[in-house]
Amino acid sequence: MSGRNAVVVGGGIGGLAAAIGLRLAGWEVTVLERAAVLDDAGAGISLAANGMRALQALGVGERIEAAARRQYTGGTRTPDGRQLARMDGRALERELGAPIVGIPRAELHRVLREALPAGSLVVGAEATVVAGTPDRPLVRHGDTALEADLVVAADGIHSRLRRNLLPAHPGPVYSGSTVLRAITEHPVEGLRTDFELTWGHGAEFGHIAFPDGRAEWHAVLTAPAGVRHRDPLTEMRRRFARWHEPIPALLAATDPRAVLHHDIHELATPLPSYAVGRVALLGDAAHAMTPFLGQGACQALEDAVTLAAAVAAGPTVEGALARYDAARRPRSQTVARDARRAGRMGQQLTNPLAVGLRNAAIRLTPPGAMMRTVLRHADWTPPRIAPRAV
Repeated sequence: MSGRNAVVVGGGIGGLAAAIGLRLAGWEVTVLERAAVLDDAGAGISLAANGMRALQALGVGERIEAAARRQYTGGTRTPDGRQLARMDGRALERELGAPIVGIPRAELHRVLREALPAGSLVVGAEATVVAGTPDRPLVRHGDTALEADLVVAADGIHSRLRRNLLPAHPGPVYSGSTVLRAITEHPVEGLRTDFELTWGHGAEFGHIAFPDGRAEWHAVLTAPAGVRHRDPLTEMRRRFARWHEPIPALLAATDPRAVLHHDIHELATPLPSYAVGRVALLGDAAHAMTPFLGQGACQALEDAVTLAAAVAAGPTVEGALARYDAARRPRSQTVARDARRAGRMGQQLTNPLAVGLRNAAIRLTPPGAMMRTVLRHADWTPPRIAPRAV
């Protein structure tokens, strides 16, 4: 299917990765991003081994690793600092053949954008509809219409294209949790772990360390949707004042203007298909999930590689999208379901007795069993993107 052209709607992680993959498959690609300014909001991100293997398959793994910090140390604690579980990142890397890394989202976006030719990313272009014919879709943005052999809907959790293609689907719902996050203004003294989560009652606090000594922190809270604070950073310092170090130090090293606050939504009702005609749904547009397994971006990267490999194998776009849907929908929807369950057993748990029982169960879990739990989602082998000979 070489010589074909694709339009990717959405210039986030999944959309950029899909564009890179499709170019490896021999396609011409245009990426439409509705934002006029690429501010790359989102603080930081952890990429598990499956995400890194996807990036390696796209040819950008080494550049990502150069901008990231490998996560070898850390684990899970209680607010008073007691260890619940330790993370052995080196053992996980040996087992999976790829590291877990922490990287600022802006750096990840930068590397992905730089892997595309100049001019292929169009900013300030909000795609409003997919029209045309079944075998030649048409994407409109403003007064422009782009004809394509394939359209990739990677336009996020509130995807306009998904609503257009699957109008009967109820769309995203509030998960019951809200998240505040930021990257520290300067390196944090006493930051001894690469990655850590702390679980309290209806609250989770975590950090991801970066190569320059700065760190991203996030606070996930059980709260009604829409609750906002006049001074979010002051509220976080009050809320977590008695939690163990380095939590107060992370908050002290933060510029109040850097704090982001978003309610967490998910597609709790699974989509019936990730392919409609010659349109493929990808990333949050297909399977937006809660962040409690750290798999949202990784699943979008898996989508991108799988889609590119299916398209490269040919012989028809429709057949490729059917294979993409069959490969991705069961796995990503299982991960989304498990992420929801992890949240209910972790951050969203508020009953003191239930929290105590959970903590005791984690402490009694053998390290090998804990590792198998991690490997269950991170153990993924990417398909090869090999264009068919013409």
